[in-house]
Amino acid sequence: MPDNVLFQAATWIIPLIFAIVLHEISHGWVAYAFGDPTAKDLGRLSPNPIRHVDPIGTIALPLILAITGAPIFGWAKPVPVVARRLRNPRFQMILVALAGPGMNLFLALAAAAAFAVLRATVAGGGLIWLFIWLNLVNFVAINIFLAIFNLLPIPPFDGGHVVEGLLPRSLSVHYAKLKRFAFPLFIFLLLILPRLVPGANIVSRLVRPPVDWLIGILLPGLQG
Repeated sequence: MPDNVLFQAATWIIPLIFAIVLHEISHGWVAYAFGDPTAKDLGRLSPNPIRHVDPIGTIALPLILAITGAPIFGWAKPVPVVARRLRNPRFQMILVALAGPGMNLFLALAAAAAFAVLRATVAGGGLIWLFIWLNLVNFVAINIFLAIFNLLPIPPFDGGHVVEGLLPRSLSVHYAKLKRFAFPLFIFLLLILPRLVPGANIVSRLVRPPVDWLIGILLPGLQG
């Protein structure tokens, strides 16, 4: 494998951009299908990544993480959804939330199938083929991680919206109030809590096991 840092960073950042952009667009597509044209009216259903890129979350942070060898993570600009414009806001917001992880799982399956075809038909191929293969492998891993990670049942993740929609209305009102603390809650649970309480790392305990299991199924023989 090439030692060039930019080469290796590109094999992570390129698939990450497509994964998180399509994740966000899928929320807007489903919302539009259910009657909310907000994302469409703002031009946020466009497949053009430039319309969705967040300079920090989509470019700077993933690049720093890739160069330092840390786990790759990032985000795009959230696609706006106005729940009250949906025909059945309570139920359909659950489906809008699930659209993002669902898209990521679909993309992981598609990339795994493409990789299997390439591995069976291409022998060798040099640097270009290596770059394509690495992008496909990382695309599978990134999409699976985003799908599972975003299903965590806490704000501001998609799983939080699902929980809010499933709770009785009297409880969902109180649960929704957690959204105002979404960012500090995110920092506390993912960065501070693991340092304070050994074994309380949400990613390694709740996210990593199903991610590794699915990667092992879709890319047999490559994990480890």
